[in-house]
Amino acid sequence: MVRDDGRAGKTGLISDQGGGIARAQRAGLVSWCLYDWANSAFSTIVSTFVFPVYFTQMVARDPIQGAAHWSYAVAAAALAVALGAPALGAVADNLGRRKPWLFAFTLLTLIFTAALWWVEPSPQFALPALALYAAAATSFGFAMIFYDAMLRSIAPPDYLGRVSGWGWSLGYAGGLICLVAALFGLLKTDPPPFGLAIAQSEHIRATNLLVAAWFALFSIPFFAFTPDRPATGVSLNQAVQTGIAGLLGSVSRIVRRPGIGRFLIAYTLYSNGINTLFSFGGIYAASAFGLSLDEVLYFGIVLNVTAGLGAATFAWIDDLIGSKWTI
Repeated sequence: MVRDDGRAGKTGLISDQGGGIARAQRAGLVSWCLYDWANSAFSTIVSTFVFPVYFTQMVARDPIQGAAHWSYAVAAAALAVALGAPALGAVADNLGRRKPWLFAFTLLTLIFTAALWWVEPSPQFALPALALYAAAATSFGFAMIFYDAMLRSIAPPDYLGRVSGWGWSLGYAGGLICLVAALFGLLKTDPPPFGLAIAQSEHIRATNLLVAAWFALFSIPFFAFTPDRPATGVSLNQAVQTGIAGLLGSVSRIVRRPGIGRFLIAYTLYSNGINTLFSFGGIYAASAFGLSLDEVLYFGIVLNVTAGLGAATFAWIDDLIGSKWTI
């Protein structure tokens, strides 16, 4: 549950006098958690419960082919993040500041997500839909790298598990409320608002616009109030060279310390299992159990409630007994 880059710093919100959180420091931490509230709308609606079901059931030629093609888009995005993340992270570490990178990838996620509005319920839109989703998911994955990496520099060491868990639970709450807003504000309203045409599935496609607006609005406090590390003054060219050299050095250390390699392999397998649940939960519910889109959303609401409670509860346990025993 703890999300960090392995580097503590004296800048940002960490108290030099111990593990407490001063009143003036809380705005930055709350805003960091609120970014999870903002971005979880994308995970909940675009990646899991609404757009995947819409794509497989209404855009693709048939649900089986649609599920297969959706898996290709998910895999392409995951591979792009896996290949690009180490280099981007190394460069950002050498430049110091992370928020400019996070802002750029957040903006790209918003653009690609909003563009999904133009995906009409016809097989001729299947390829554009997959390309736009893969681009959005890749940008989202890159953004999360820089977001997670900021935790250690803004949270006191004694609060890492709790702050991480608070962010996760707030994210589930945000995803839940956005899902409810999509269900009762767009999908179950008859007639749909704003003159949206049901025949063209515009009320379903509009959920992507809702996500983009939600993400943009609630990420503002993060960029306004959460402190960033200071710039190092290193040029981008120097940062790239130093970052690549550091990355190669990290690879050599993995070879000399096989425990790190085992951890990375285990983490990859574990996270891929979780990501599969996220990516295909809605599709599986619709295809295997014959749930309608409305029923899939009710299913998503229940999952977000239980997952949010779990994240909030186990955040405290994480700080008490450690991450591995908590998992």
